[in-house]
Amino acid sequence: MDSFDAAMLVLRIGLGLVFIAHGIKHARGRLKTTNWFASMGFLAPGMQWAVSTATELAVGLLLLAGLLTSLAAAGVIGIMFVAFWTVHRPAGFWVTARPDEGWEYVFTLSVAAVALAIAGPGEASLDHALDISANLDGWVGAALVVGGLVTAALQLATFFRPER
Repeated sequence: MDSFDAAMLVLRIGLGLVFIAHGIKHARGRLKTTNWFASMGFLAPGMQWAVSTATELAVGLLLLAGLLTSLAAAGVIGIMFVAFWTVHRPAGFWVTARPDEGWEYVFTLSVAAVALAIAGPGEASLDHALDISANLDGWVGAALVVGGLVTAALQLATFFRPER
């Protein structure tokens, strides 16, 4: 394994663990998370809880395994764009801008996911073992990232109705 492959492994494990942790937190706090979605102005907050929790867990597991890595990275982008738009954008850049958290954190996770989608998972991955990594990185990875943004925008357009 060369330094690039080691770096991609570290990046995948780090991102994967963050999203598994968020998924577990949301799974354990179903009622709290559902109420949180409702308080922000999401329609069908129970469905938002189920889809976001399942997506966070799936993305995290796929990143850890290095399976469909660019698709998982696109999932990260989608999750982070929704979080940016609904929660963090109004607070400004700095995550320490209390009482609300700025978008510094979601931006950093997004940049890491974009880099991973474009660069690919590295040799220590199921994508490499299945000989599909070259089919999913580069421009395909970039296109999947755009797809993650489009999916997030559709979710917001369909379900996000904040009070004015």
